[in-house]
Formats: sequence, C-alpha cells, structure tokens
Amino acid sequence: MSIEVRPATAERFDDVATILGPKNPTASVCWCLSHRVDSKTNRELVGPARGEYVKSLCANDVAPGVLAYEGDVVVGWAAVAPRAELPFARARKIPHVDELPVWSVWCIRVRPGHRRKGISHALLDGAVAFARSHGAPAVEGYPVDNQGEKVDTTMAYVGTRAVFERAGFTKAADTDSVSGGFPRVLMRLDLL
Repeated sequence: MSIEVRPATAERFDDVATILGPKNPTASVCWCLSHRVDSKTNRELVGPARGEYVKSLCANDVAPGVLAYEGDVVVGWAAVAPRAELPFARARKIPHVDELPVWSVWCIRVRPGHRRKGISHALLDGAVAFARSHGAPAVEGYPVDNQGEKVDTTMAYVGTRAVFERAGFTKAADTDSVSGGFPRVLMRLDLL
C-alpha cells in the first residue's frame, strides 16, 4: 500500500470535507477547529459556517494541514500550523519548552475502514515534512501517554506517544492536560 501526503489546499477542499465534515451539514461539530481558533470564535462558528471557515483556511498561502491518499481516495488528515497562530500559544495546561517558533500537530484523523494500515504514521511524517518546508525549526505534538492501553477512537485524534516516538519525536515535557482519561505529553522533534 502506498500512501501519499499532500497539503490541504483549496483545490482539495472536498477531500478535507470528506474527512472533517459532518454527515449532517447543519451540525456544529469540530471540523478540526476546536484547537485552531479561540473558544469565542469556536462557539460563534455554527453549522455550515464551520466548513466555510475551513474552506477559507485552505485558500491561504499555507494550508491548514495535510491529507493522506491511498491512490485517489482520501484516507486521513493531520492538522499542522505554527503554534503562535493557535490557542496552544496561550495554553495553561501545555507548557512552552522554549521560545522557538515551533509548529504544532494536534489532530491526526484516519477514516474508518482505513485504520491500522500505518496511515497515522504517514500523516505525521507528512505534517513534519510540510512544517519543515515552511521553515519550522521544530514540531511539537501533544499526544496521550496511554502506555499501550486502548484509546477510545473519539479521543484518539491527539495521537499516542508511541506514534510520535516512531516518527523520531522525544518527550520534552509533561503537561497538565488529559484526553480520553490519559495524560498528555509534549513530544518534540527538532528540525535544525
């Protein structure tokens, strides 16, 4: 199986919608915005406005993430952006290791029916390559440290420590954050 990872550009918005959009277009679900925008904006973006906001992000010079393809079929998404543009820049529960202008990977999503094929690994590698191509000095993630225990699929989007370690990340700090009942750790990959 060959997985190709590409930026989530405006031309690929339909694929972004396939991965992130709700079955009911009037639903006010994540669209991978809950960690991209401040809480006030997140509450104000309801129904179709959420998808329109993501569509505008895809039209920016720097895509809001990357998509994984198996052939012509979109099978996954990873959100990646400079931490300074995200609520993580002001997060109280996730520390800053230093003042480097790092990029963050905070959401890795694989479509049902395509899981357990290594797609999350390809997405994380692709997100790192994307950040590197835009000059990121380092990339951080905030996965759960589940120590091999099963993570509920609704909370697995943050990734696991093992997935990040396999991509060359190392633990840089503990956090005060929890997801799905597991502590989250700050994982870091220096690119310089």
